[in-house]
Amino acid sequence: MRIHITSVFVDDQEKALHFYTDVLGFVKKHDVPVGRDRWLTVVSPEDPDGTELLLEPSGHPAVHPYKAALLQDGIPAASFAVDDVQAEFDRLRGLGVYFTQEPLEMGTVTAAVLDDTCGNLIQIVHSEQDVR
Repeated sequence: MRIHITSVFVDDQEKALHFYTDVLGFVKKHDVPVGRDRWLTVVSPEDPDGTELLLEPSGHPAVHPYKAALLQDGIPAASFAVDDVQAEFDRLRGLGVYFTQEPLEMGTVTAAVLDDTCGNLIQIVHSEQDVR
């Protein structure tokens, strides 16, 4: 068994597509109209057949309180692996990305947390134990 698709709830799918592709560097995999919304996924350019991230509309009534609680408590909705947290932090900050946590070393793990502009906190992380 493996993870095929995971999702983040986004306030605006078009804005999310721009942020996740043009800023974070993912590539669009699927963009299928589904009523007034879209089945919209992105993938890592390093693994185009790997796990997809669904940019899921925040329309369900349970989503707003869920997202608000995560934001209030500073809990990331997703975590993305990077090779160098400091370098990615510098690149993204240069693009105007707002971080709620600058790179922090915690033993063999370094992490930072950013605002995806679509209602979520996203963690970027590198572990010295990652084998790629």
